Amino acid sequence: MNANRLGQTGRPLLVELLTIAGLVAVPFVLPLFGAAPNTVNRILVWGLFGIGFDILFGYTGLLSFGQSALYGTGGMFSAYLLTKAGFPHVVTALLLGMVVAAVVGYLVGLVALRRTGIYFAMITVAIAEVFFFLEFNPLSEWTGGENGLPGVPFPSLHLGFATIEFESGWKLYPFLAFCFFVGIVIALRIVRSPVGAVFRAIRENPQRAAAVGHSVHAYKLCAFVIAAAYAGLAGGLLGVMQGFMPPDAFMFETSGELIIQTAIGGIGTLFGPLVGAAVWLFLQDFLQATLNLGATWKLVLGVVFVLLVCFLRKGIIGGLGDLYRLATRRKAQSLAPPAPARDAVRPVPAPVRRVAATAPRRRTQHAGPILKVTGLSKHYGGVVANEDIDFTVNAGELRGIIGPNGAGKSTFFKMLTCEVPPTSGSIEFDGRDITGMSVTQACQLGLTKSYQVNQLFNQLTARENITIAALARKRGTFRIDMLRALWNIPGLREQVDHTLDLVNLAGRADTPVAELAYGEKRRLEVGLALASDPTLLLLDEPLAGMSPRERVETVQLLKSIAQGRTMIIIDHDMDSLFELVERVTVLQEGRILVEGTPDDIKGSADVQEAYLGGVHAEAMA
Repeated sequence: MNANRLGQTGRPLLVELLTIAGLVAVPFVLPLFGAAPNTVNRILVWGLFGIGFDILFGYTGLLSFGQSALYGTGGMFSAYLLTKAGFPHVVTALLLGMVVAAVVGYLVGLVALRRTGIYFAMITVAIAEVFFFLEFNPLSEWTGGENGLPGVPFPSLHLGFATIEFESGWKLYPFLAFCFFVGIVIALRIVRSPVGAVFRAIRENPQRAAAVGHSVHAYKLCAFVIAAAYAGLAGGLLGVMQGFMPPDAFMFETSGELIIQTAIGGIGTLFGPLVGAAVWLFLQDFLQATLNLGATWKLVLGVVFVLLVCFLRKGIIGGLGDLYRLATRRKAQSLAPPAPARDAVRPVPAPVRRVAATAPRRRTQHAGPILKVTGLSKHYGGVVANEDIDFTVNAGELRGIIGPNGAGKSTFFKMLTCEVPPTSGSIEFDGRDITGMSVTQACQLGLTKSYQVNQLFNQLTARENITIAALARKRGTFRIDMLRALWNIPGLREQVDHTLDLVNLAGRADTPVAELAYGEKRRLEVGLALASDPTLLLLDEPLAGMSPRERVETVQLLKSIAQGRTMIIIDHDMDSLFELVERVTVLQEGRILVEGTPDDIKGSADVQEAYLGGVHAEAMA
């Protein structure tokens, strides 16, 4: 049931078919165990509510404590239409409540998403409290205040020759089950779409998602609106199910129960909230009705929740998934032929696979300089990182940058890719002034870099990492194609496979990043930059931390991908760097000390003094 893999299509519609089978079986099976129909209906409502929250938190990494505000807003609006306004169509009222909740979610998201992490969560807490106050005080004339809105009608289906009334209990179950099924099908389409892939990237590493060309804020807002729409529909169904829209839908406790249920069932699974709600509500009924614990049931459920979180950190569905993978792995190991003795075969390093590099798709509009920097400076208070740098790189050139630690190389790179704004000066790329642009905009124009410290999507596979970067190249910074299959994007699969070949990771494409060797991770870091098909590629210490063998392999890799590209490389391994580049720029104390060919730099007395502390030219030759 876990749809974590990008564009999962191995068994199309299997999850949907199993869901239908389960929903059909419920009214026949659960009554045998004494399940009350109202409890089952409440589970469906909470499960639908939780689908949106799981997309927001489990897939995008945004923990919101304010979902009760949107749950209550959608429910109250639908209930108001059906009671005080006399609106006759229940289903239409539910859809209008969902739309209103989505609109409110958009407005709330504009405020809440101005901050990240714990500050985002605290803003959502405050917003929930504001909505709770408004419902009980200024808006009580419309919401009923502490009395809520009674008299919400049940839905009905007019077939022309007959009318089906969905009343309380098991008679209402088919309607709620249908709503849940439609909700889960749409959610599955979303998480398998390009939008869902970007959601997961943002959860794993929002900074890198922005650096490869995605508008992180826009996608976060999109996830927030999706969660709000699900909350609004679930709130409307709550009123329909009970015949009464309760004011406690706005309470903070509602958000807390939603989070707990999702954690119990399994975060990032879509079905986790449904399973968690079943555990929560069945235990609640059992503890209250069967054991007659009264208010003590909350204490017992709290202990159960703590135990589940401690021993099943991925929730019930996540734990079952781990058991299945463990059993599959052990079965595969038992069927595999025995490994040869260590001394029998000496491991041979795999050669770097050479693949003909295609020229970048983006073409410069003119010959000559592709990058021109004028008077570029960066000050952090009284600390000068870079000062008055003039720097030019021609199209097709391979440029190296060296300098001692603290020379300002990394800060210079960050300004070139628009990660940090310069204090003064200008940056012109491909005939366009990009000073002040965002890193996302710069990447979309064709300027990107690999990082000195790996910035990967660690819970995804190598293929999925490359896919995230290629999606930005194919789709732009933001696109709402939520119901489109990921691999239906023309040329995406070819771009991903080609990039994996370029960085010699085709054989490890479906390996999680956490299981890759360090050298493989460094190649994947370069692959993320290559997948966006840059006009100008910046590599920040691509050889850092590698063993001698890995360095040799990576130098061969860089030579192969340099064909037809413009590249700027920073590295401390001067021997390897001089082997790769045509010209070298030396930075010292944030300024350009000298520029020239590798031979010029080797023989420069200034470089020997500043960079190597006065080592003679003979030592560098």
